[in-house]
Parts: sequence; structure tokens; C-alpha cells
Amino acid sequence: MTSPRCYQASYPASVLLVRALVLLQFVVVAVLAKQSKDEEPPPPDSTAFLLQNPLTDLLLMPTAGVRYMCMFCYCFYHGCKVFAALPKDAAPSYKVVSFVMASTGGGILVPIFLNGIPVVLANDALALSIIVSYAIHHYFPVIRDVVAQSKILTVCFIVLFEVFRAGVAVNLIGLANKNIGPSVFGYPLFGPIIAGGVAGCGGAFFPLNKGLDPIKAGLATPMVSAITGAAAFHIFLSTSLSDGVIDATDKARFCLASYLIICGLAKAFGYVDMAIKKVKKE
Repeated sequence: MTSPRCYQASYPASVLLVRALVLLQFVVVAVLAKQSKDEEPPPPDSTAFLLQNPLTDLLLMPTAGVRYMCMFCYCFYHGCKVFAALPKDAAPSYKVVSFVMASTGGGILVPIFLNGIPVVLANDALALSIIVSYAIHHYFPVIRDVVAQSKILTVCFIVLFEVFRAGVAVNLIGLANKNIGPSVFGYPLFGPIIAGGVAGCGGAFFPLNKGLDPIKAGLATPMVSAITGAAAFHIFLSTSLSDGVIDATDKARFCLASYLIICGLAKAFGYVDMAIKKVKKE
């Protein structure tokens, strides 16, 4: 009779390998199951409604057609202000230069500050919009009168005007962030805010012989809205306020355009005047 100590069970190497693989499979499944229990599902995007609505296709100017439409309305609405302020007997050359400076004042000053090319020189579409707008104002002034008397047209032009103004401010804030390095904080603070503010209201200081007369009596509503909007946009994207926000830049731009539209409409129809004016002492 064979002793138990002399008995040895021998298994082929292939069987041992299969058993090891089966055990390894169970271990992997157990580890993955534990991780799936420990991991929490990602939180829902509570601000998704900002980009999931029809207004996004307008306020963000995602297509060239929408951008050119807003650009033309921006130039034409500037022309309404310029031609209403200029004397009727002013020379056409004076009207043209005044119109160009009023429409692209911020796009001239900010790139010069940042050692760049003025927008009117870099963007031929803007130059074409200015030329077409000037031709309409010069040869068909009745259209300007129709826009001034129609509240519906006024609302449409203000909305498109402010959408393009927000786009200009966002682009120049981004340019300032690229060209200005951080000094005290981890990001440039005042430079981009000033660039965005000037981008939104720089035309008020042109021609430059005006000096500081446009703010002598205080800041007008477009100036206040441009500075506050640029500050909110830049600080939100540069600090931890935007951490975890999906598509933070697009959502901040949506909010900026909405803010400028509200300010523009409120000012045009006399509901709210955000101007910071000098208080007269009695």
C-alpha cells in the first residue's frame, strides 16, 4: 500500500495557467465593482440652459452670417448717432472720418496700447460695413429717420449693436490676456479690464481733440456698462469662480452680451440710466 507521503498530484502547466487566469479575472471584476461603487456620477450641468436655447445662435455670433449682420447693424447704429450730432453742412470727408473713428475707436486704441494692428486695418469686412453704412446715411437719410421713429427697428438695431460690442470686448480682453503678463496676481488684473472697457466705449473719445470732454460731466451709460461688464467677464474667467463650469468662456460671453443688451434697451427707452454723473452742489 502506497504511503500518503509518497503520493504527489501533478497537474499540467496549462491547467495551472487557466486557474490563475480565472482567479485574476475575479480579482479584476471585484476591483472594478468596488471602484464603480465608490465613484459618484458627475453632477449635472446646472447652467447648461445658457447655451441650450435659441438666443445662443445670436449672442455668441457662431456663424459668419450672424457676425456680418451684427457688424453692419453696429456700424449703421453708430452712424445714426454720428450723423445726428454733426452739422448738416459738414464736408463729406469730415463725416467719413468721424464715422470711422466713432465706429472703431475702441478697436483703434486698444491694439495700439497692446502693440497690435487696429481692427479697421486688420478686418476688411468691418471696413466694408462702414462704407455701406455711410452710403446709406449719406444718400438715403430717410432710412435713419425710419429707424429713429420705429421702436421695433430701434430694438432690433440695439440688440445687434450690443451683441457685436460684446464680441469686440471679449476679443480685446483675450488679446490683453495674451500680451500682458501677470505682475502681482497670478493673472493680469487691470490691463484686460481697461482694454475691455475701452473696447466698448472708445469711440466716444474720437476725434482726439475732444480730450476728456466726453466724461467731463460723468460716465455715460455705455461707458459704465462696458467697464462693469468687462470686469465681471475677466474676473470670472481668471479666478476660481469658473472652476468646474463647463464651457465657461461661452457662458460668460452669453451673460456679457445679455447684460449689454439690457443696459442699451433700458437707456434707449428711458427706464434706467446707469450714467455716473457729477452731482451739482446747491
